[in-house]
Amino acid sequence: MKKLSLLLLAAVFSLSIYSCRETTEEKTEDAMEDAADDMEDAADDVADDMDDMENDVEAAADNAETELKEEVNGTDDVNGDDDM
Repeated sequence: MKKLSLLLLAAVFSLSIYSCRETTEEKTEDAMEDAADDMEDAADDVADDMDDMENDVEAAADNAETELKEEVNGTDDVNGDDDM
């Protein structure tokens, strides 16, 4: 009877380990998918931020070009009202 109890205990233990391993594997896969989604979202955010920065730099360069031309031509407003 003792051997049967130990055999049954070993079988239950084996099944519990197997079922836990499968659950852990599924959780790991879900975590990896979530991490991949997060990285994709972060990459999209970085791309959007870079586009915004590019637009800001272009606007600043255009403004600087205009200011320089006004300065050279002597048409620049001294108080800076034309900057707006």
